[in-house]
Amino acid sequence: MTIRKATWATAVGATLALVLGACGGDEPEETTNDGPIVVGISLPLTGDFSEPGKGVQRGYEAWAKITNDNGGLLGRQVELKILDDQSNADRVVADYEQLIGSDQVDIVVGPFSTRLVVPAARVAQEYGMLFVEPAGAAKEVFEQGFKNLFYAAPAVANDHYNHLAEYLLALPAGQKPTSVAYAAMDDPFAQGTAYGLKEKLEAGGVKTVVDEVYPPNTTDFSSIAAKIATSKADMLVGGSQYQDGVNLIVALQQLNYQPKLAAFSTAPTSPEFAAAIGNKTEGILSPTGYTQQAPYPSNKEFVEKYTAQFGSPPEEDEANAYTTGQVVAAAITAAGCAEQGDCQKKLIDWVRANKVETVVGPLSWDETGKPQGAHMIQQWVGGEIQIVLPADAKETDLVYPKPAW
Repeated sequence: MTIRKATWATAVGATLALVLGACGGDEPEETTNDGPIVVGISLPLTGDFSEPGKGVQRGYEAWAKITNDNGGLLGRQVELKILDDQSNADRVVADYEQLIGSDQVDIVVGPFSTRLVVPAARVAQEYGMLFVEPAGAAKEVFEQGFKNLFYAAPAVANDHYNHLAEYLLALPAGQKPTSVAYAAMDDPFAQGTAYGLKEKLEAGGVKTVVDEVYPPNTTDFSSIAAKIATSKADMLVGGSQYQDGVNLIVALQQLNYQPKLAAFSTAPTSPEFAAAIGNKTEGILSPTGYTQQAPYPSNKEFVEKYTAQFGSPPEEDEANAYTTGQVVAAAITAAGCAEQGDCQKKLIDWVRANKVETVVGPLSWDETGKPQGAHMIQQWVGGEIQIVLPADAKETDLVYPKPAW
């Protein structure tokens, strides 16, 4: 298979990952290997998930470069070996088999999308490899019995909208939405975000009037949009990636459907989103585990150096990949090793027992690899996307009902 990209970095600084909690036992013994630490990654650089996949690629590359700038991991270079899995689950399995078995990389980290993370993690577990991943947030990931997997973000998909559900259900009876239309891609993450909110709103007495699931390659949303418009639902929830979210919104605009609130996973955070829907973004909501204004110590360096490297600031996909690198760096630094074999168990045990400071805040995990945090809610207000929930993190007030699009 063709190697898509290799990025070199010469290793490490304390700013990469500030580690909270003791590793325990004696000081780690550093390896005498002075060759590069090779990190193997398979990403959807083409196919259905190519847009967020390329964002994850940029995040990993920023981590490698900043690692280089700060001096290294165990005094060694970091080399990224990235393959294109073409958004295909069979291909991602073959990629990780190649990376671990044939290429003998030292470390592997995860791809984008739950659909690709689960089969990839299975390969890593068979080889006894640590597997930190940036984008497998659906509950199915944590029901597989993985002992080596850790999700490097604040919350899993079903909990992404917790703050929004609490806000809506606390509204006075005459203000809170009474009906919701749901449209979700047939994808564990996309459905997880939408249905996590659906479960909470239904429990609070909010009626579901449309519940549509569509294939990942759907481009024509006219029939789904017609059902939603006909329902006159107070609120719209899209369990989307990028292009499908855009296509659904455009179809709804053409039918002049105007919900009181609209929430989409992933799509509204993309830099291309506003232009793609005719700059009619005002009031659209999305969950996020990351903001460029976050006060965490390593975030300032990340935003500045990422922007210098790529010409625009990082978004959530890039941040989650960078965070994945921070977790791996913390484990390698603490364990004093990175190679395949006995070292991998040390790395896995260390991550399970410790907390890591990252650009998305302090992360720790339960026995399934699930992070113990919550997502913020952001909304397009005044032409930019800003944090509106929870109250202690908000940059502006939530706008409800949303303006017409």
